[in-house]
Amino acid sequence: MRPKQKIASVAHLRKVCFLNTEIGKTKVASYVLRRIFIGFLQAAGITLVVFFVIRSLPADPVARLVGFNSTPDVYNQAKASLGLDRTIWVQLGDFVGTDGSGVITGDLGKSWVTGSSVTSGVATTLPITLQLVLLSFVVAIAIAVPIGVATAKRPGGKLDKSVFGYGLFAGAQPEFWWALMFIFFFYFQLGIAPAPLGMLDPLMVAPDKITGFILIDSLLTGRVDAFFNALWHLWLPIMTLAFILSGPIIKMTRQSMARVLSSEFILYSRASGLSRKQIARSTLRASLPPILTLTGILFGFMLGGAVLIEQVFSLNGLGSYSIRAVLNLDYPAIQGTVLIITIISLIVYLILDLVLVFIDPRVKAQ
Repeated sequence: MRPKQKIASVAHLRKVCFLNTEIGKTKVASYVLRRIFIGFLQAAGITLVVFFVIRSLPADPVARLVGFNSTPDVYNQAKASLGLDRTIWVQLGDFVGTDGSGVITGDLGKSWVTGSSVTSGVATTLPITLQLVLLSFVVAIAIAVPIGVATAKRPGGKLDKSVFGYGLFAGAQPEFWWALMFIFFFYFQLGIAPAPLGMLDPLMVAPDKITGFILIDSLLTGRVDAFFNALWHLWLPIMTLAFILSGPIIKMTRQSMARVLSSEFILYSRASGLSRKQIARSTLRASLPPILTLTGILFGFMLGGAVLIEQVFSLNGLGSYSIRAVLNLDYPAIQGTVLIITIISLIVYLILDLVLVFIDPRVKAQ
């Protein structure tokens, strides 16, 4: 193939393979605004559904707080103090903030159990869960994607069969069982992991709170000892979640890569004389959309689903906070945690959608 012909074929290949990622800024901005508006409607809808559903359950939060043997006067007084003696529409107005306070001002109300602000409770526990989930996904993706790519290149090989068995093995048991097994082997048997007693050693003084993320606050305040101590306590729960998450990510990576490798545009790339590096980059780029979609779904699930890992390792995160709220029929705390988890999940989905638009222009920002 002559140099000019090769250059022309490569340019044509880039056009055919949708490698031109120039998207109008106005179009992307319009897309983002529409998604934010739709996300707002989704968050409002989910919050309203939760508001009405928990009040229709056959449970009595007042009796749970004052006891089932309380006198009618005590019961009515507690009911009035919680605002449950008013109509459900008045309660909804108080929650939304028609009087100038409420969700529209960032006030999620006060917990019926502790009397503290739900906003402050979420602000304290959310960073713990986000640190755990984000770092777990970083480790899982760093392990799963290279393995998935390697197995896709050699389907039916020993590595492929081993990874298939690993995926079944990792997903065969619930999270808390693997957490207990990891504690047994790495802490009790090998002694290379700390006791599951929280984020820091019992005698370690926590760094000053700036962002709420203990790893970031440790660096900002110059507390290197607290940073490494927090990592020391986090590595086992992170590896537990990464062990569970890597299974489905490996499977999706392998399937997506295998489909792209057998596609016509990869055959055309090879026939056009592109280098292995260029072909590998194009293959990985075309394989990313389903992998990112699965990652977003798993992330939203893990925000609330990491509660068992938090309980086993004594991490007082948002999952544990929400479970306590449900068990205590703490309506304001339930509504607040559901709203926050919904908003974070919608933000993650929006970011992933924008990433997909830029890495694969076939996904139109419409």
